[in-house]
Amino acid sequence: MNVVIPKQTTEAAQSWVLYDGECPLCTGAAARFAPLLWRYHFDLAPLQTPWVQKRLGLEPNEPLVEMKLLAGDESIYGGAEALAQIARRIWWAWPLFAIAQIPGAMIPFRAIYRRIAVNRNCFNGSCQISLRRKWLDWLPLTALPATTAVLQPELAPWVFMCVLALAIFFGCKWLTWRRACEDGNRRFGVRSLAFLLAWPGMDANKFLTGRTTAISSSAIWIFAATKTIFGAALFWVAANNTFHLTPLLTGWLGIIGGIIFVHFGCFHLLALAWRSAGVAADPVMRAPLLAKSLADFWGARWNTAFNILVHNLVFRPLARRTGVAWATLGVFLISGVIHDIVISLPARGGFGLPTGYFVLQGAGVLIERGKIGRNLGLGGGWCGRLFMLVFTLGPAYWLFHPIFIRNVILPMLHAIGAT
Repeated sequence: MNVVIPKQTTEAAQSWVLYDGECPLCTGAAARFAPLLWRYHFDLAPLQTPWVQKRLGLEPNEPLVEMKLLAGDESIYGGAEALAQIARRIWWAWPLFAIAQIPGAMIPFRAIYRRIAVNRNCFNGSCQISLRRKWLDWLPLTALPATTAVLQPELAPWVFMCVLALAIFFGCKWLTWRRACEDGNRRFGVRSLAFLLAWPGMDANKFLTGRTTAISSSAIWIFAATKTIFGAALFWVAANNTFHLTPLLTGWLGIIGGIIFVHFGCFHLLALAWRSAGVAADPVMRAPLLAKSLADFWGARWNTAFNILVHNLVFRPLARRTGVAWATLGVFLISGVIHDIVISLPARGGFGLPTGYFVLQGAGVLIERGKIGRNLGLGGGWCGRLFMLVFTLGPAYWLFHPIFIRNVILPMLHAIGAT
């Protein structure tokens, strides 16, 4: 099938969006978005058009693996890069182009595009249903952050950071819930709402179907409450600059207090409350300071909600294709890009530092598991703990960099309580 969408009759259009004219998904999308693209000076043509094949150097029977963008300056972009360049010219889609400029951000964009491109010709029968479900699964994770990015000029940097983090969080929650529901087409009613709105963990199957015994020890409740109060106190001290610390130290104190208050305190209390109700909800933070190694810290103790998510969605698929080592680096790279989006984008600077921090963590895990690491005993004992502390705390300056503290954290502390 070859759908012709006429607009300009010459080959001298400012830019050309070139699509597979024999793909129902591609031709449908071209017809749907043609008026928008024309408005921004893009014209459309099938890749099978003779002049297009000649301009791009395509053979008549060459497999078409991705759409192309032929820019007015004769530059040629393909796939995810083409979409980013199109977004650059459309004002409300420009934040997508900005995000794509973050080092490493194009890696997941390319992976998503390739996945869709590989399956684009099976839009019929069960395959069509499967792809529609996948689109619905991933839609909030792409639409919510993109919508939030459009609002950036209207929001204070710290407000934008919070809203963007929540947008990504709820997009991930929806994705994990959808996948749990597809297991036997089950729906879980009230507990689904609880998982989506009142629990930070990402293990949907366990939360929705698991049962556990109530927590009877009052000491655990007291410990969780103490962490909550301590974290709130640190944050209050930072917000009011009680000890007249330097701006950098004030910002770091606020970050530490906020993490202890939310992740170690409130989330632990919430886990205890759900477990008291018989719901299988494990704490998100599992005593990370007791980690015996760097791999133990990141894989089993620190923010286990994110660990479960990336293990299922990233590590397992990558490990089957590239092996464990590359999959490990891929997971840390994606984690770094996400942190760059949430930290550096609101700060409008420091791009690449959070990504570099997490890539370094991935390299450390590989060193620890390699021959040298095994010979040095980095997988446990005091050597493992020391290695973990050096790798996590030493370069933490990259993760919460000074630009982020100056442009986001300090204004947040000032808005909340500084005088």
